Amino acid sequence: MMERLALDPLILNASELLTLAGASSAPKTGNQLAELGIIEDGGLAIKGSQIAAVGKTGEIKKLVKPGTHPRIIDASGQTVLPGFVDPHAHLAFAGSREHEFVQKIQGATYMEILERGGGINVTVTATRKASRGALAQLGRATLTRMLQYGTTTVEAKSGYGLDVENEVKSLEAIHDMGLLHPVQVVPTFLGAHVVPEKYRGRSDVYVDLVIKEMIPKVATAKLAEFCDVFCEKGIFDIDQSRRILLAGKQQGLIPKIHAEEMTSFGGAELAAEVHAISADHLLKVSPKGIQALAKANVVAILLPATPFVLMEKAYAPARQLIDAGVPVALATDFNPNCMTESMQLILTLACLMMRMTPAEAIAAATINAAHDIKRGHLIGSLEPSKQADILIMDVPNHQHIPYHFGVNLVDKVIKAGRLVVDSGQPVFVKHSR
Repeated sequence: MMERLALDPLILNASELLTLAGASSAPKTGNQLAELGIIEDGGLAIKGSQIAAVGKTGEIKKLVKPGTHPRIIDASGQTVLPGFVDPHAHLAFAGSREHEFVQKIQGATYMEILERGGGINVTVTATRKASRGALAQLGRATLTRMLQYGTTTVEAKSGYGLDVENEVKSLEAIHDMGLLHPVQVVPTFLGAHVVPEKYRGRSDVYVDLVIKEMIPKVATAKLAEFCDVFCEKGIFDIDQSRRILLAGKQQGLIPKIHAEEMTSFGGAELAAEVHAISADHLLKVSPKGIQALAKANVVAILLPATPFVLMEKAYAPARQLIDAGVPVALATDFNPNCMTESMQLILTLACLMMRMTPAEAIAAATINAAHDIKRGHLIGSLEPSKQADILIMDVPNHQHIPYHFGVNLVDKVIKAGRLVVDSGQPVFVKHSR
């Protein structure tokens, strides 16, 4: 029996407590993805910033040291689960592009808008004009909305600076927003997001700039953990993407790749070749690409909000990926073209548009997403010694989460043992970390 401890707080009486236990060393694949480790009438004890114990409510009560009076959080009728991990988001940008919304409704494609001078180019102009402080302030506002909807850790990309000075500025702003907010922010360098206007028709020259100047500065200053590239027809080809990812890898930046979003282009195979930690989007991934991802154990990050806002008919083939043994994660793809901070919405879209089950979607948004940013040993499940990143959702069971959409179902959020959202509202002191 575990030693009785001075524990604070205790979460008791949960209708369902989803532990997601047993996958701290590797992401869930295949049938494992549906195993949530559900404890009915569940309880959990927190000590400091970590989880001390998980079990039935009665078992947790027995662990309390005599004479101590821990705070009790009564989760009767509610579901307790790990904080959502969003492994693909673009936080460092200024401006908005709501004027393009009507263009999309009228049938313009992403690439058509880009060719007209819109899309990323508009955001690049606004981001270059913004100061580091302004970008950080905008990012913190986004992080607060994400936190209210249950995200406790997020990967944040640069990619709207597209020159040495502004890519560095963007990553510095990402660092600042993470320092001053409860949500943990994991930085990714995406200097190869698109070829900027200045280098139109000279993409190899821009690739050289990314490789020879941007990556060394980013790596030396330790501004990012990952290096990403938008590998797509008309943007960066396979050879250019390979060069960028390998250059980043040589400097200690872990490869990620935007792959197979608009065309079947070979990005999935490249992800496997360079041992990328993830291949993201994958709407057009081929059977050969799926097999390559499975063999190399590359995480497939699926972003169903993106085809949703682009009004595409095709979504990533989640069922084929899962059946092939590819580890699958989910993310928002928050960016000026996909303005949602809600992982709850992503779960609904994953279920309705990609035929994932609620259990699979939850695992993909927690433990598997944590592995994608190399933190599966620290977060993503509710197990002793892991960080106490916990959601208490006002639903009777996990299936209700994607079922009841369009509202915020989060009651409380605990980040590293600290209550930061209560009754759906942020309660943390701003700029406290």
